[in-house]
Amino acid sequence: MAFLEYLVILLLCTILISVLILIYRHQKQTTLIPTNWPILGMIPGVLVNAHRLHNYVTELVIQSCGTFRFEGPWFANMDMLVTTDPLDIHHILSKNFSNYPKGDKFRNIFDVLGDGILNSDGKIWEINHKIIFSILKHAGFQSMMETVIWYKVENGLLPILESVCKRGAEMDLQDIFQRFAFDTVCTLLFDNDPESLSLDFPYIAYSKAFTDGEEAILLRHVTPPSLWKLQQILRVGKEKKLSDAWRNLDQFIYKCVAQKLKEYEIMSQDAEKFIFFTAIMRELNDTCLDPTKFLRDTFVNLMAAGKDTISSALSWFFYLLTRNPTVEDKILQEIQTHLDVHSYKRWNTNEMVYLHGALCESLRLYPPVPFNNKSPLQPEILPSGHKVDQNTNIILSFYSMGRMKSIWGEDCMEFRPERGIISNRGEIKHVASYKFPVFNAGPRTCLGKNMALSQLKIVSATIIYHYHIQLVEGHPVLPADSIVLQMKHGLKVRMKRRN
Repeated sequence: MAFLEYLVILLLCTILISVLILIYRHQKQTTLIPTNWPILGMIPGVLVNAHRLHNYVTELVIQSCGTFRFEGPWFANMDMLVTTDPLDIHHILSKNFSNYPKGDKFRNIFDVLGDGILNSDGKIWEINHKIIFSILKHAGFQSMMETVIWYKVENGLLPILESVCKRGAEMDLQDIFQRFAFDTVCTLLFDNDPESLSLDFPYIAYSKAFTDGEEAILLRHVTPPSLWKLQQILRVGKEKKLSDAWRNLDQFIYKCVAQKLKEYEIMSQDAEKFIFFTAIMRELNDTCLDPTKFLRDTFVNLMAAGKDTISSALSWFFYLLTRNPTVEDKILQEIQTHLDVHSYKRWNTNEMVYLHGALCESLRLYPPVPFNNKSPLQPEILPSGHKVDQNTNIILSFYSMGRMKSIWGEDCMEFRPERGIISNRGEIKHVASYKFPVFNAGPRTCLGKNMALSQLKIVSATIIYHYHIQLVEGHPVLPADSIVLQMKHGLKVRMKRRN
């Protein structure tokens, strides 16, 4: 009976929200700021704009001089403070880091990540950080990573692009990048290439699971917890997709872990070849953690961090190149300048300053992880002057930061690689992470930053050297409603081979 009463209450709230949304749509709004309704707060106005959430939030913070306070339903504990203030970002992520753990709210929303590095606090996070940092900095991993990326570029990416190019057909470049990134991260973690990037473009459920899960998790941020938890129980809407995605993901991960554990028991511990699984097991032996659970959570977190973020960054970068041909020409000229005619397939991208600047400028406008979510342990006043406490959900909008004139100047919406990334002497210069938080900041700065940039440069330089990309006329390019900034309709292009 208690469940039925609970269901009736939620049903009535849903009907009330729907009515207010209809009223909201027919109002003549003189301001972007949503109406603060009794009981329901601003949630109807936000749900009306849920299909364009990232851009809507950006409009709100611009109109509110960089920081916007969202009033949620009184019964749902959903009050939020959306900020783009660099001093607030620095304070939360670095200066007062200990007051802003992930916390229970974050872990509930991102429950699929378990106790991995992206979702944990305290001792568990310290163990995660120590183990992953040790492995990623290992010389054997660095060498293996470069070998794996180049192999996949030469034997997977280029043959696919060449095949489609010869037929003059359209292709979804975002789908290709997702497959490339998935194969790469699986090869690095499991020493096993699932070959999703092949000419028949196979459907792989556990690869698609990430995208489905990311869409549901974004909606959890703007949906009362009681409502999305009820959807979870009833298996309806996005929560059903997330549950199915979680199941597919776990089936894949646990199968891989079981196989690698068997191999680990019989393999020589003195083998010269660097193997990621062997390295992580050696580190794990010094802890008292359950190996299977730890490995599952670690692999899910690393795959989440390394799959869709890379494909997102590459997709938006090449979209911007189709809109800015002069930038493409300058990158091509730089590639040719550093080209070794005897080994043209592989070059040192670390010397390509303009390419680095172009990628950073693309990441500024389209950060793969568009926001971060924090709540303080203790009440305090942020540098911007706003009071926050344990019940305040603070949204650090990195996507909106890249569109703030107060941070990047009047021309902030222009794609200009020279902007603040390259010094007057033509060298890469440091930009404060709290102004450019694409890779987060402070103790939780992305451990895979250098690996990600290296992968982006290798793939970008290779494609630009061989092909000119044209966006299919009339194809809409919009951000998807997801915690990773994918393109809602993909990136439909045609490719022309360079002479």
